[in-house]
This record gives sequence, C-alpha cells and structure tokens, in this order.
Amino acid sequence: MSYHSLRQCVDDLERQGELVKINQPIDAHLEAAAIQRRVFAAGGPALMFTHVRDCQFPMVSNLFGTLQRARLIFRDGLQAVAKLVEAKTDPQRLLRQPWHYWKLPHYAATMLPKFVRSGPVMAQQTTIGQLPQMQSWPQDGGPFVTLPIVYTEDVEQPGWKHSNLGMYRVQLSGNEYVADQEIGLHYQIHRSIGVHHAAAIHAGKPLRVNIFVGGPPALSVAAVMPLPEGMSELTFAGALNRRRIRMVRQGNRLPICADADFCITGTVDPDRLLPEGPFGDHLGYYSLKHPFPVLRVEQVFHRKDAIWPFTVVGRPPQEDTLFGQLIHEMTGPMIPVVLPGVHGVHAVDAAGVHPLLLAIGSERYMPFLDVARPQELLTQANAILGQGQLSLAKFLLIVAHSDAPELDLHDEAAFLRHVLERADWTRDLHFRTQTTVDTLDYSGAGLNAGSKVVIAAGGPAKFQLATQVPSDLHLPEGFSDPQVVMPGVLAIRGPKCPEPSFDYDVSVRARHESRDKVTRSLVRFCSSFDREQSINAFRWIVIVDDSRFVAESLRNFIWATFTRTNPASDLYGIDSFTAEKHWGCHGALVIDARIKPHHAPALEEDPEISRRVDALAAKGGPLHGIF
Repeated sequence: MSYHSLRQCVDDLERQGELVKINQPIDAHLEAAAIQRRVFAAGGPALMFTHVRDCQFPMVSNLFGTLQRARLIFRDGLQAVAKLVEAKTDPQRLLRQPWHYWKLPHYAATMLPKFVRSGPVMAQQTTIGQLPQMQSWPQDGGPFVTLPIVYTEDVEQPGWKHSNLGMYRVQLSGNEYVADQEIGLHYQIHRSIGVHHAAAIHAGKPLRVNIFVGGPPALSVAAVMPLPEGMSELTFAGALNRRRIRMVRQGNRLPICADADFCITGTVDPDRLLPEGPFGDHLGYYSLKHPFPVLRVEQVFHRKDAIWPFTVVGRPPQEDTLFGQLIHEMTGPMIPVVLPGVHGVHAVDAAGVHPLLLAIGSERYMPFLDVARPQELLTQANAILGQGQLSLAKFLLIVAHSDAPELDLHDEAAFLRHVLERADWTRDLHFRTQTTVDTLDYSGAGLNAGSKVVIAAGGPAKFQLATQVPSDLHLPEGFSDPQVVMPGVLAIRGPKCPEPSFDYDVSVRARHESRDKVTRSLVRFCSSFDREQSINAFRWIVIVDDSRFVAESLRNFIWATFTRTNPASDLYGIDSFTAEKHWGCHGALVIDARIKPHHAPALEEDPEISRRVDALAAKGGPLHGIF
C-alpha cells in the first residue's frame, strides 16, 4: 500500500492489529527507549505514545519491529522494487517474458519526485526545544533524533539529481550547542553527505541541510539504502512507496518533503565543529564525544497532525536489524551484478553489521590446474572491500561456492565451522593495516582508524575441530576457565586490562601506555605452547574477560569477539612467523577480545528506569501483555 503520510501508515497498522496506542504519560527521556527495547525483544506491536510528558507531539516506535510488519507496510512497493531489480539484473528477461513486466513503466515513473508549491509539512512552525527530547541511554550527550532523514545537494551541481538522502544522527541539545539555534550533525566516514560537505568546503560556501522526520515510511528505508553514489534516494523512495515523493520548492533553498511530519532547515558552516555525543550506538557501546559539524537552525516546520517516529539502537538485535533484513531482501539479487563471481555477502548483525562480513565467492581461476590455495576469492575480497559501506568491515571471511554449494550464508555457525575446517593460518590470513574502519568502532588506533583481515578458505576440509577441552591443557598464570564455544573455538579468561575511560583523550593516552602490557600478556600466552600440543585442535582461541558469557551463545561470542578486536593488533598465533611481510602461525590463531582501556563503555540501562518500565508492564499496568 502506498502511504501519503506517516499518520496514514499508523492508522492502517492499527486497523491490522499491528499497532497499540499507549495513553499513559510516558517520558521521552530514557523511559520510551526502555519500553521500545522490551517490546522489540518480545516481537511486539508498533507503539503509539499519545501522551508524551512536556511535549505536544505524540511519538511512534517499532514500526519496523518485525519483518512481517515491514512487509505489510510495503506490501505493494516490494513487488515494484523486485521487478525493477529483475529488469536491472537480467534485461533479457524483459524480452522473454514481457507480460510479467507490463507495469514496469508505471513503477519507473514513480521514481521521479514531484515538485509542488506547498504541502502539509509547511502548516505550522515550532522550535527545537518543543520537539520530543528523546534520549535512549543514560550517558547520551543529550536528546537525539534517531530516525532523521537528512537531505543535501551538491553546491556545485544543485538539484535533486545530485542530492543525498541519508540517516545521520542529530543531537538536539546539550554540550556547547546554543539552545534552539544550533544542533549537532554526526555522519560516519564514507557517507555521501561527506562528498557534499567536501564540495562546500572547496567552494567556500555553507552547506544547506534539511532534516525530515516522519513522512511516508519509504523515506526512512531509502535513507539507509546502499545505493550507488550519484543515485538519488528520492528515486528509490518513490518506487518503494508506489507514489512519487512530493517536494516543495523553496527558491534558492533546498526543497522540503511536502509530506514529512517535521522539517528542520539550516546551514552547516564548513569550518565550524563542536563536540557531539556521547551516544549509544548499534555496536552495543557508546560512541564518544568528538568534534562534528554544527547545523545553524533557521526554521522548524511541522504538519498539524505531526507524529514523531523514533527507534533505539544498541547491542543487536534491535529494530535496525529488521532494516538490514528488509534491505537484503531487496538488494540481494544485485550482488552478483555489482560483484562478479560473488554469490552473496552477509553483514552479521550480531557483530554490529560492519565488523564482520561473510561471503561466498567463486574459484574459477586456472580450472585446468590443481591449485590448493584460494585465488579468485582474494580478487573478490578486494572488490567487496571496495564497495561503499562494505569497505568498513574489519573481518571478511570468504569461501568458495563449489566446496559446499548447500552452505547457507546466514547460518553463521555452519559458515564458521566451514572456514575453520579449511583455512590454513600459514597462508590464508591477509591483512590491511593503517586503514579506515567504522567511525563508531573504538577497537582500532583512533577515530576512523584501524585494520582489516581477509580470511579466504578454499578446498576440502583439512582440519578436525576439537569439541572438548584437552585433559592435558595447562594454562599460563593469569589465564583460566577454558570454555568450548563451538567446534574448533575455545574461549579463555585472560588477565583484566585497565578499565576503559569515557574521556576519549584520556583513553588515547591509556591506549599507548597499556599496549605493551597487553601485548606482553598475549605473547606470553602464545609462547607457552608449540604447534604439536593438543590445544591447537582448537583453530580459534579467544582471550576474553568472561569466558562463560562468551560460550553461552553464538550471539555472545560474535558480539564480544568482533566488536572488541582490531585485527592488526589483536590477532596472535601459536608458533607465529613473518615471511616476506606475510604473517601467519603454524598453531592456533589467538584472538585478544578483552575490553581494553581505549574501548568505549558498553551500554547499560538506568536501574531506576528499568524498574519503572517493569512496573508499567505488571498486571494491571498500561503495558501489561505487550511484553
């Protein structure tokens, strides 16, 4: 169904039994987020908070909280997008089965935005302080917009064809921002808005920015779509919504989405930065306070029946997990077209998406020769790491389709076992050092700085994987409590590192002061064994702070291991070597996944808020039966 507005979507979901209204007064400060986390975890409905304390606007959350509901919202648009993708991936199919694509011209027509003179969003104006002051986690630097749709254009090539629609977090107050006049704009490295910002700096012009909140749900999905640079997300939003996106012309200013619920307009001074953050992020930790661009607010528009949509990010899975699944459904068929030879790529949600990629490729080089080592897989790995947001991955594990055609890319346990049975640590570890990683990832050498490793596994299974702790295992002093995570993976509790600091500058100093100590403890561990000892039947040995927590579930293992490691500094090995600048090991690969002083703190709820929300869900409470 195509929606004119968010209100129309909310009403439709309520009729379908997919949305519940909460009339009890709810606080936007921590309380609404705590409710959202519980309802999402329970697979519950979308929630409409009709009475938000100290705010005139209702709020809605969990719109995309289940894949079933997301498909319901876009029940017509998904078919349109699928036909457009099919036409792109297999143009000959149009000639073979033209009757299947007779609606294609109409679908394509919806991709063009429609420019109008006015729209519902222009009905009224307010101030930043009157908007819902939504805060998710206790140590957040202030209230944030969690579902912002940020619109910019290239100052050198103005117009919607060179526009970008992205979802970048927006801090409404706190830190050094002037109340109601300035807000923070945070975007991660490799985002398209950065291209527009760079062009504005080069031209010596302010960057105009419009921030939409609400509107047709297709706008939110379009804002997080991994579209090719230069392709406007407005086109995708129109196709998914089955209705052209209406934009209000503003003369020399940027156009405004006519059907958004809110629009914050302003300019970014290319040379001015202020501290933004901290903020609980999708890796399950806080991203710390750093200098980021400042938006000087000019106007805040809203429609008469405006609704404020929000979500919560934190340790996955959260609602953004469903965004990822929905996007994969739509874009998965494009992978072999964009990346020849690659059958599929899976960004693992449990690891926070960017830290860990799994991929299945082809091994077609020199088919007439019996070559044991991975070859084309490495070429495909380079191509994957050169693609937009995929380039932020720290660990890329890639295998050959021909070795196990039935292997399911999304069965992480089976995939990891397949890799561990085949990867040769003397040959199959390929590092990229001194490179960029996710802005929100603090495992590396600094902001946006870290390393990557490609593990390419090909050929028949070569290694048997241990499933029990060896009876003759003797750990060096400071290491204890070995726990089997899965076949071939052993978690061991290691010596505690100094506590992390919430101050980034302090944590940088702590990183340099503690690195030698951290390294010495792992070198000591590895030197306690040789390649012949039974511990090497575990291909991965993960040194952690709590081995029982890590071994409790695959989800815990993936989260703790891949969010807390920087490959170049945290991968060690038993009987390791360096030859022709290639590093490897003859025994087990040892991964230091302890929390280190430079890491950001993990997210935890405020206990008082938790008790308050639990009371609301008790028998007789307004949330009873919802989670």
